[in-house]
Amino acid sequence: MTAEPVLNAARPETERAELLVWIRETLHAEYGDRHLDPRREPMHELISTILSQRTTWQDEAAAYDELCKIGDWDAIIAAPTEAVAHAIRRSNYPEAKAPRIQETLRQIRDSPGGYNLEFLRDMPSKDALKWLTDLPGVGVKTASLVLLFNYAHPVFPVDTHVHRITTRVGAIPLMGEQAAHRALLKVLPSDPPFLYELHLNLLKHGQQVCHWSRPKCGVCILRERCDAFAVFGDKVPSFTDTKASGKGTKKKVQG
Repeated sequence: MTAEPVLNAARPETERAELLVWIRETLHAEYGDRHLDPRREPMHELISTILSQRTTWQDEAAAYDELCKIGDWDAIIAAPTEAVAHAIRRSNYPEAKAPRIQETLRQIRDSPGGYNLEFLRDMPSKDALKWLTDLPGVGVKTASLVLLFNYAHPVFPVDTHVHRITTRVGAIPLMGEQAAHRALLKVLPSDPPFLYELHLNLLKHGQQVCHWSRPKCGVCILRERCDAFAVFGDKVPSFTDTKASGKGTKKKVQG
């Protein structure tokens, strides 16, 4: 009787670290270079990423543009919360995000640097993550995006696409997104350009191929080393429905 192969998720950290290097190289060949250059200024990155939670990038951009029509950051703080919620209505859960955005802006305004976040550049990554995640509505994903994208800190943002693909392939065992940030950093190189490119190419691969439901495994360039493909072939179930290990345990995966 042939023994079942050991899945990636059960392998030691050194082997999963090598797997992530292979994933980076394979995606690089498919999607190309990603140079670590800030795509927008830090406050824009921060507020837009708060808006992006459970929201498409088109609606995120529309919500940010409408929010800025209220005025500068001080004007947004001073505006009625209902007006802020209306401005960001294209973003999901605007009633919850509006007061958090206002309180986040208020705390930043009252901090020693005000709206200038340049002090984060030279702060140790652990301390910078804590400073940002102490703000209301700012989780580790948002904080990591700001620190990696704007200040080249060696942190790794885990969004729903990154979480889904790294779990399906088996770079990490099944766990929530919060825990995935820590688990992935343990097996990733401390190299901001590497982390930036891997994040963006995983995002693109998740949007184009490794969908949460009915992934296009037949054309997936990662399938030869993917746990989910090894277990399910081209019938990989929705990510919210079952583990890549094939045990059928249901778990709601946060986006």
